[in-house]
Amino acid sequence: MSYDLVIKGGEIATATDRFHADVGIAGGKIAALGLGLEADDMIDATSKLVLPGGIEAHCHIAQESATGGMTSDDYRTGSISAAYGGNSSFVPFAAQHRGMGVIETLDLYDSRAQGASVIDYSYHLIIADPTEKALNDELPTAFARGITSFKVFMTYDLMRIDDRQFLDILTVAKTHGALTMVHAENSGMISWISDRLVSAGHTAPRYHAPSHPALAEIEAINRAISLAALVDAPLFIVHVSTPEGAELIAKARLSGAKVFGETCSQYLFLTRDDLDCPGMEGAKYMCSPPLRDVPTQEALWRHLQAGTFSVFSSDHAPYRFDDTGKLANGPNASFKQIANGMPGIGIRLPLLFSEGVGKGRITLQQFVALSATNAAQLYGMDSKGSIAIGMDADLAIWDPEETRTVTVENQHDAMNYTPYDGWSLTGWPVTVLSRGARVVDQGTLIAKPGAGQFVPRRPVDMTGHPGHVVPELDPATNFGAEIAP
Repeated sequence: MSYDLVIKGGEIATATDRFHADVGIAGGKIAALGLGLEADDMIDATSKLVLPGGIEAHCHIAQESATGGMTSDDYRTGSISAAYGGNSSFVPFAAQHRGMGVIETLDLYDSRAQGASVIDYSYHLIIADPTEKALNDELPTAFARGITSFKVFMTYDLMRIDDRQFLDILTVAKTHGALTMVHAENSGMISWISDRLVSAGHTAPRYHAPSHPALAEIEAINRAISLAALVDAPLFIVHVSTPEGAELIAKARLSGAKVFGETCSQYLFLTRDDLDCPGMEGAKYMCSPPLRDVPTQEALWRHLQAGTFSVFSSDHAPYRFDDTGKLANGPNASFKQIANGMPGIGIRLPLLFSEGVGKGRITLQQFVALSATNAAQLYGMDSKGSIAIGMDADLAIWDPEETRTVTVENQHDAMNYTPYDGWSLTGWPVTVLSRGARVVDQGTLIAKPGAGQFVPRRPVDMTGHPGHVVPELDPATNFGAEIAP
């Protein structure tokens, strides 16, 4: 058999195995795994690791906030940064705001992504205005396009939904085989504390941390799990930052509930002390939920090791440290007026490799699962996330011994800072391929904007997650009433 490209001499790792083999690629697919494969175009991967390309499944690209602020990265710069960080595809959010239709929202994001991304992409659809038309007509249309994950917020005044709306969205998503994602924080707790802090003159960025107490996340995660349990719907809890929240997810999963969770780079590698900087410097480290403390980091690592978290993400929300981003409301704005979020799409996998695999916290196979395989399986990207014959040739070749110092420049995004500036990390991706074509090779960007394609996704697979029907919704025990599908 002839191949378009052969990757030769590397050690392949999947979510379950490690072995030495060549990879033969033809027509954008993995066509062979074996020894002695040859082609006119060869990549020497001797002493390198050949891994599935990462799937960044939580990032904000070319997205307006509810108050009008635009993230600094568009689909060109965001996808380039992702590729340099070992990713071959990503799933940013398409954010509906109040007054916008779902189809209008998707058309807008199509116009931003098409012709711009260097890697393949899909969307998670944010639902902030669940009108009857959105629920009954437009969400099924989005699902038919292969957009099979919807996100809702339990906080932020201009985005949050109430519990009844949450149940409506969960029910529609369940009917169509979609996964509902949730930003789980108690809005009332946050606004109550925030108003008192500001009234007392505590406005510096550091006060963002106490304004979002751990209890706000814990209560909201518990409530979200309860709402999903009521209608027996799949639920994914994003950016978990507390041990107690992780324990709620672990307990729900043990009971058979259709519950999944993720944590993010910042919660394993940064702490609230980073917010306590002179002047406005702490604004660089503001995200929601906020950074916690070292004991929390240690507990979240244990949950990552134990499998509580299905996915490890960046929650890349890039706002520059200038008047276009963090300082848009002036150099003396209160923490309530500063955009939440920090960059991380290009550093997510090097951080996890260096500090996870390199320091013996997780195995290489766990790294592959957390960086690619689990996201592909959970979000219905069936041709991606693993190395097997017939899969897309989405691959990342890593040099496990290469040590680099993190700089703003080597993140290749549109930001003017990185929270990890000066960190020394060992283990870096050197070549990334998407469907068999080089995206980044030895530090050089090869792919052109528009090389990335939209990836329609299949329905969520709940095999192994039996769930349960509560008695009040079971016709056998509620006097025959049909309340929810």
